[in-house]
Amino acid sequence: MGKTMSEKILARAAGVSGASAGDILWVNVDRAMMDDILGPRVEIAAKMLEIKDEVWDKDKVVVISDHYTPPASIKQAEIVKFTRDWAAAHGIENYHEFVGPCHQIMAEYGHVRPGTVVLGTDSHTCMGGALGAFASGVGSTEMLGILVTGKTWLRVPETIKVTWRGKLPPGVMAKDMSLKTIGIIGHAGATYKTVEYVGDTIEALSIDERLAITNMAVEMGAKAGLMAPDAKAVEFLAARGITGGYELIVSDADASYCATHDFRADALGPVVACPHEVDNVAPVGDVKGTAVHQAYIGSCTGGRYSDLEAAAAVLKGRKVKKGVRLLVSPASQDIWQRASASGLLATLAAAGAVILAPTCGVCVGLHSGLLADGEVCISATNRNFIGRMGSKNAKIYLGSPLTVAASAITGKITDPREFVREVGA
Repeated sequence: MGKTMSEKILARAAGVSGASAGDILWVNVDRAMMDDILGPRVEIAAKMLEIKDEVWDKDKVVVISDHYTPPASIKQAEIVKFTRDWAAAHGIENYHEFVGPCHQIMAEYGHVRPGTVVLGTDSHTCMGGALGAFASGVGSTEMLGILVTGKTWLRVPETIKVTWRGKLPPGVMAKDMSLKTIGIIGHAGATYKTVEYVGDTIEALSIDERLAITNMAVEMGAKAGLMAPDAKAVEFLAARGITGGYELIVSDADASYCATHDFRADALGPVVACPHEVDNVAPVGDVKGTAVHQAYIGSCTGGRYSDLEAAAAVLKGRKVKKGVRLLVSPASQDIWQRASASGLLATLAAAGAVILAPTCGVCVGLHSGLLADGEVCISATNRNFIGRMGSKNAKIYLGSPLTVAASAITGKITDPREFVREVGA
């Protein structure tokens, strides 16, 4: 019987000849990532000195301040300062702040590579699976053990195979694919499993689009979301100066899966996740006309260059509806600069968008655009839980950047196909 990507990657990391779903392995970690919200300030700083003076490998530890940047209060500023000082005190050169959400930075800066194990103190670390890495979120206490030893134990997950076939129609994006998948599998349907995405639709997607899908694997409870690394992944890494030192690991043709799901991209229309669960998914037509007060395009799920490009094409020559706030936060400083140089940000601003710094702040309700009681937001982010973006009495709908842009124009949830003629336009 063949092996899945998860079985192969974790066997490599454990230094064993083979592994099967259910095995518990003591694995070597290739990259350990901490953010400001769940990193050094949570137990790690105090406990490290009790156990060991230094981290096990400074080159393999990445610390990113992204949730509290730019700080909106003295407390947030103190947390960022503490994180910065901790990284400096432990000689962590891979420290980044004010440059964007950690998962995008991990990918952009070459910290995520095919065939490796990447663990981080944020649940959406699974985004790295789009590059063929076993990437997953861990708690702060587990991260403490990793920092000291460079190892942790993992149970090899069973794998759910999700196949997408066909060409995406105009007005439909990878975000719609992700939401559709979650709606079928359910918010706990993939608990401690790997979701492996395959099919000609996946192969046709850009790395940007693939990242949007694996980012949300955790919304099904998944331990990891994986895609087979291919020439596009190699090209993405090469553009960042990484031309080797990794292995392109893929599942065997006769690998065993605990479940399979098949979808047709050419039959998919725009969908939204309705309050207050990510798996509460419906066709956009079912909630069309719902008034919105805020529209948000950004975060590690919906703020990449292709997302901004799609939104700008819809908004060009149009205006955001009076009474609606359209907030745009590019997913990284690099994307911000590229979008500025190409004129995308100017197009969005001309339509009435407020351009924000690259940050997690809006998505997780920490700063830069919180919701008041009774307000409704349509967002390109990854979660719509109660109180996620501000008031517990607000409502969040999740959609693609195209759906968000179209809704900002009309002031109500809108099918983007009313504005779109071609895919990505």
